[in-house]
This record gives sequence, C-alpha cells and structure tokens, in this order.
Amino acid sequence: MKTLVVGGTGLIGGTIALHLQSLGYDVAVMARKASEAPRLKDLPLVLGDYINDDCDDGRLEGFDALVFAAAADIRNVPQDGSVTFEEFYTKANDIAVPRFFETAKKAGVKRAVYIGTFYPQVAPQQIGVDPYVTSRHNTDVAVLALSDDSFNVCSLNPPFVLGSLPGLPVPHLDALVYYAKGQIPDMPVFAPQGGTNHISTHSLAQATANALEKGEGGKPYLIGDENLSWKEYLELWFAAAGNPIDLAVTEDEHPMFPNVILFAGPGATVSFEMSDEDMAVLNYDRNQIKGLIEKIAASVG
Repeated sequence: MKTLVVGGTGLIGGTIALHLQSLGYDVAVMARKASEAPRLKDLPLVLGDYINDDCDDGRLEGFDALVFAAAADIRNVPQDGSVTFEEFYTKANDIAVPRFFETAKKAGVKRAVYIGTFYPQVAPQQIGVDPYVTSRHNTDVAVLALSDDSFNVCSLNPPFVLGSLPGLPVPHLDALVYYAKGQIPDMPVFAPQGGTNHISTHSLAQATANALEKGEGGKPYLIGDENLSWKEYLELWFAAAGNPIDLAVTEDEHPMFPNVILFAGPGATVSFEMSDEDMAVLNYDRNQIKGLIEKIAASVG
C-alpha cells in the first residue's frame, strides 16, 4: 500500500513511517524540508507545507493511504506576539488540516489516520476554554466528518508521547537526563502534583499500522499505555540516570513541565484505561515507558 506520512521527518511521524516501511508499506514522507537523520533521510520525500501550500496540484495523487502527524502545537506558535494562540491554531489546525484531508480524498486516497491528542476526550471541560484543546477538538471533528465509504478516516488520540530516533535531537529529553543527573545548576529538584498517561512512539506506530488496516471510519480512538504520577515519572528518569531519589511533591510550577503545556490544568491527574474492544483493533505493545527511559538515558552523554 503506497502510504504518505505527513510530518514524517519528526519524532512521531518518523517512527510511524519507519514502522510502516518495516511492515512492507511503500512509504513516502511529506515535510517542508528533508531530514538529516539516518534512515529518515532515505525515505522518498514529498515537499509540502500543508498550512500554506495548495496541495491540490497532483502531489497527493497515487497514494492509497495517509497518516497525518503534523498538526500544530505550542512549539509551533510564534513567540514574537505577532499572532494570538487562537488565531494561530485556527489557521494551522481548524482550517488547514481538514482542507488537506479534503484534498487527499479528492486525490483518491482511500484510508487515513489522523494523529490527534487525548485532551479533547480526557479533559472535555477545556473545550471552549483552552485554545489548543479547542482547536484539536474542532480539527478532529472536521477530519472525521470526511469519512465515508470511499475514504475511511479514523483518529488516534494519544497522551504524552515518548520516543527517540537515531540522529533526531529531542532537546527536552536530553534536558531531563541532565536534570536527573544533577547537571543543571540551580534547577530545583521536586515533582509537581498530578500526573498523566504516557505512550511510546513505538506503541503509537503499531497502533497506526493497525488503524490503517482495520480502524473504524469516523471513530476517534483514545489510546495510551501507562498512568503515572509526575513523581513516578520523574523518579524513573532519576533512577535511569543513576541518581535514584524519593522526590518531594509540591504545588510549585515545574521547570520541565510548565503550566503552559499542562492543558488539562496544573495539578490535574489524567488517567484512563484502554478498552478491550479498542485494543483488539489497535493491538500495540504495552508497558514500554520504563525501558524506553533507560534507553534514552543511556544514550545521553
């Protein structure tokens, strides 16, 4: 199956693209520029900016399937004050993503998976309150509405996603290792209140492949792996860094997990369990987080 992974040079999209390739898919990636990371740079590249380009020019023709792992989040918002969060997310997500899916449908793509986020499903009270959660909700609804007998579209809505790919920098994870080793001067050592669910890029890639094959059109799948408090999660990093510690929990804002990225609200605990019905469809590996943290910590000098 000839498959295009949009955002396929990023951590999530890249892991999905390589996993699909390992399963025998004919994979190409779409991005604004080529990747320099080993293996990713060898994948066929379709240049494109789904926000600003008119992709109705033939570049999507010939693909049987689509994975979209490129919707905008807080990392993409200009920090110069030139645009509000709401304005940016509306343009990049609410408008551009459904427009791209409409173009893919017109180009003859038959199956698609949209990688969303868990917040609209686990923190629905934030819809209409938080611009990011509102935008991702609106985008998910609009994309799934395009699903029909000729264009099967489902969404996977994961929690915090953890992973690594050789040659692809993830500065936040490097910083977590340095923090756990005690190598960031003057950064307080504690855990914030609350917690969340986590999933690995490997598990998400497996789920994506299965969703492409047998996902239910029009369905938003809430997916995840392990429920961890922030204390439990950070202590895994400290242990993996060779510095095990019993972290105190405080109400303070944590420098590694600032309130601006905790879209369910500071101090909130977001936990859930996968249903047997959804796991039968998505069928991905579980209990990946501890081992992945140990692998990442060992790779950081």
